[in-house]
Amino acid sequence: MFTLISAAIVLGLLVIVHELGHFTVAKAVGIKVQEFSVGMGPKIFQKRKGETDYSLRGVPIGGYVKMEGEDESSEDERSFSNKPILSRIAVLIAGSFMNFLLAIIILTGIFYTIGVVTTDIAGVSDDAPAYEAGIEAGDKIIAIDGETARTPSAVQNYINLSEEDQIQVTVERGEETLEKTVGVRVDEELNRRIIGVEFDVEQSLGAAVAGSFRETRTIVVEIFNFFTRIFTGEADVSQEVAGPVGIVSLVGDATRAGFINVALLTAFISINLGIMNLLPIPALDGSRILFLLLEAVRGKPIDPEKEGMVHLVGFGLLIFIMLMVTYQDILRLF
Repeated sequence: MFTLISAAIVLGLLVIVHELGHFTVAKAVGIKVQEFSVGMGPKIFQKRKGETDYSLRGVPIGGYVKMEGEDESSEDERSFSNKPILSRIAVLIAGSFMNFLLAIIILTGIFYTIGVVTTDIAGVSDDAPAYEAGIEAGDKIIAIDGETARTPSAVQNYINLSEEDQIQVTVERGEETLEKTVGVRVDEELNRRIIGVEFDVEQSLGAAVAGSFRETRTIVVEIFNFFTRIFTGEADVSQEVAGPVGIVSLVGDATRAGFINVALLTAFISINLGIMNLLPIPALDGSRILFLLLEAVRGKPIDPEKEGMVHLVGFGLLIFIMLMVTYQDILRLF
């Protein structure tokens, strides 16, 4: 039960933030918003304020902002279809923007709490290759074999992937830049290649904000690398893609591991949601943006009925894919 409550809070937060982005910008550019809904299916609760119905629906998956003239023809001057193209694109992008913003805020809070590991060296083991090469506490690693190293994870990944017995480490020491040839050894306990340094941890708001942007960038790169592996056939979609059931399971695991893990997972899912919604897939925001760009090129809008049919078919395909992924989620539970 606690897992379900945690999952409902996480997914609810992501949906509300995403739809709030659409809602806020729509209101800002003067579009008439008919409904702000959290969830899909039958209404559980509804309250009208001004011209907008605020509703909570029975199926806790997704949500939407219903705007005048978004999916149908409308003569109302405040309809979505009668606003400038840039205003409409801004409304569509706003949902994903809010997901990215939420992730950055969450990650900033995490890094401010636990600190940000830097490439400044806090200590060197006496029997380590780094010590033998003359690297000292207080040095800052700036490159490995000529490749810029901005984060400790980048340093460790390069060391792990390197097949050489020695690597060239560039460090800053005060105002000097030094090149050190460092041996690499395998730590059997950690099951990874090391040079024997311990990195410093910085705990400040500035470091936390910078760390959150770096982590967001890393997650975005990982997601697009996954898409690349899908097209090359290297990805195991049955194991690496999660639907609603899989997400609930992941939230449950994170909940048992502690609040920080739940927050990290929330940020990761939020970034995923932001990217997925910007892809040119029918029924998603990215597809609607594509239609608006086509409208800008043609100088006239696409027939609303034809566009609506494309989105309807796309929505059906998305539901089918979600059911298939959910089936895989259930199989993984047993």
